[in-house]
Amino acid sequence: MHRNLSRLLLAITCVGLLTVGASLTPGYAADDPIVIGSTNFPEQLVLAHIYADVLEARDIAVETRLNLGSREIVFPALKAGEIDVLPEYTGALLAYLTGGDATASKPQAMAAALQKALPDGIVRLQPAQAQDKDALVVTQATADKYNLRTISDLQGAAADMIIGGPPELKIRADGLPGLKKTYGLTFKQFRSLDAGGPLTVAALKSGDIDIARMFSTQGIIDANGWIILQDDKNLVPAQNIVAVVREDKLTDRIQQALDQVAAKLTTADLQKLNNKVGVQKQSPAKVATQWVTANGLAGGQ
Repeated sequence: MHRNLSRLLLAITCVGLLTVGASLTPGYAADDPIVIGSTNFPEQLVLAHIYADVLEARDIAVETRLNLGSREIVFPALKAGEIDVLPEYTGALLAYLTGGDATASKPQAMAAALQKALPDGIVRLQPAQAQDKDALVVTQATADKYNLRTISDLQGAAADMIIGGPPELKIRADGLPGLKKTYGLTFKQFRSLDAGGPLTVAALKSGDIDIARMFSTQGIIDANGWIILQDDKNLVPAQNIVAVVREDKLTDRIQQALDQVAAKLTTADLQKLNNKVGVQKQSPAKVATQWVTANGLAGGQ
């Protein structure tokens, strides 16, 4: 009797240890939550919540670990299996992985180069149309006055215009030197300000500058009805939003769900979402849910 009881207790203990071991093995159980991480700025929080909402709508267990810090912290966490999914930017991630500036400028070429540079076990999914990249911005009045839609449209007008942005705009390959080389543009004056911050915003609002170098998804652009000039010759490297995922946690359902997000998400969408968070002070989780619902992704198809 005592021997039988001992055997039973031993069997129960072994089962318990096997269960604990299974729970610690990445991808062991089908219902292990997919851990979505993010860096530490509002747009990343919105994207992470969008991913979470869409996956949860398809009955996929999700856990979020947000505001983890910079890419130098978050991407190693992805490699280590501490998180499973991360919203990223094609050009910036490629530059991080290769230790230098990304040379591909067109979205397709950038996405292909990124896939080759990713470490084993990490894959990128379908990039979105949406990009968060350096952009030239004008007011609606300036766009109407000079009939501007693209950077090429500045030819013939740039010589009378003041451009403002961060100090590095004057020397970077995709700044003033690139605008001259690629588009043949020389401006009346360059005004050293900040990187899409309050100095640049105030200068564009007041008319102290005619063109501002900002980031394409800044909410303040949407809030003021300003116009981004299309980079029609692809001077600035592509920075498409892309989900990067641990291969051992990727399933067809997860890939289909996140690819549906990529198919819907536009730069204009991100402007509006960032406007709601940064200007209107709504929560990233709330605006993410609104976007998912408005785009028909909450039904779990």
